Amino acid sequence: MLGGSFWIVILRNGMGAGLMMAVFLMLDHPRFSIKKTVLCYMVYGAAIIAGYSAWYQIDSEMFIRFAGICSIPTVGAVCLLLSRDFLWISMYKLALSFYLLSVVVFCGVDGSRIWFDGSYWADIAIRVLVTAIVLWMFAKIRHSFLENVAFLHQEMDLASSLTVLLSTLIASFLTFRPNLHVFSLQHVAQVAVLLFMAGMIQYIVYHLYLYQGREQRFRAEKELLEMNEQLLRRQLEILHKSEEEAGRLRHDIRHHCLVMEEYIRNKDMDKLLDYVKQYGEDVQVQQSKRICGNETVNAVLSGYERRAKQEGIQVTMQVKVDLDIPIRDIDLAAILANVFENAIHGCQLVEGGVRKIHMYLVQKGKKMAICCQNSCIPEIQFCNGIPQSAKGGGIGVSSVRRTVAYYNGEADFSVKGNMFVARILLPIPDKKEVG
Repeated sequence: MLGGSFWIVILRNGMGAGLMMAVFLMLDHPRFSIKKTVLCYMVYGAAIIAGYSAWYQIDSEMFIRFAGICSIPTVGAVCLLLSRDFLWISMYKLALSFYLLSVVVFCGVDGSRIWFDGSYWADIAIRVLVTAIVLWMFAKIRHSFLENVAFLHQEMDLASSLTVLLSTLIASFLTFRPNLHVFSLQHVAQVAVLLFMAGMIQYIVYHLYLYQGREQRFRAEKELLEMNEQLLRRQLEILHKSEEEAGRLRHDIRHHCLVMEEYIRNKDMDKLLDYVKQYGEDVQVQQSKRICGNETVNAVLSGYERRAKQEGIQVTMQVKVDLDIPIRDIDLAAILANVFENAIHGCQLVEGGVRKIHMYLVQKGKKMAICCQNSCIPEIQFCNGIPQSAKGGGIGVSSVRRTVAYYNGEADFSVKGNMFVARILLPIPDKKEVG
């Protein structure tokens, strides 16, 4: 807007494209490796600069009018293509990148006019300075933003992204529109206020959805704590039953000792050996009732198996896991308890016929596969992949999905015939990664 040679125009275009791509990349989860992504940005950026510069040579007036606004589709195309983030998150980052470009252009052009009589070298120097400050600031907040992107992914939608994008376009339109760029302090003040308001909208949208996402996380943690409390109560019930069982075993051992003592007194060794053999078989049967060696898995599955059988539900299980799994006990218990709890509720709604639950839990290498099938009514409705029911409205399933997502796992829920199927694939982290 301040003129300059062809090479000055190339320099300005390069700085603008570089700023947008750099900000977007700093806040992005690239689809490919960093090296490959940066290479793609560089090649595409060079093509954009060449195209813009050719446009300036062909029709400089049209270039000045529309080049700034056209930055969003031209730069945004490759940014959205190379990002693996959710579409609305990418749109938000794209709007933020373009907003910062508008701020840099505004500072450079109007700063040069106010203090340096419209020198294009001053314009470039100011742009370099402001760009360096912007990149330094975003390098500082990059880690925090990437940590909180999960909250935005959960809460942000199309309406919020469009709101941010439109507010940025309105403010940037005055920044790039040449016939309004006749120098005046009133014009500078108007553009500054609009840019400030657009920036506040982006800031408020970000913190609004961040707050909502954190609130959802706190609710999930509360649900996990409540679930843990229920598990502890069930463990107390199991402990009381174990004490009763231990008392019965002590009584039985005293009886067994009296019987064997009588056989020894009568020197009836054959009957004594038969009795000892039968007693050993009974002990083996009692030991085989233990589901698995992992204490957490065994406790949860044992407690819910007992509860299901009390409800007249047939339970079969196939469990094969390590003794020590580097997953937090509260998370593992929450997943299994919610899945089993929902399976019991599903069976309770079935009137007539066989009610059954089959639990499959197998660990292979760095993966754990969980599949629970239970009898259910066929009229189950789904909303965003979450089954809706009269009991709980899918809260347990939502808790499972959040816990699985924490470990970057996958959860799928479906109905096949008269069976509800919950499938979970859970990556097992290294022990040092578990807090």
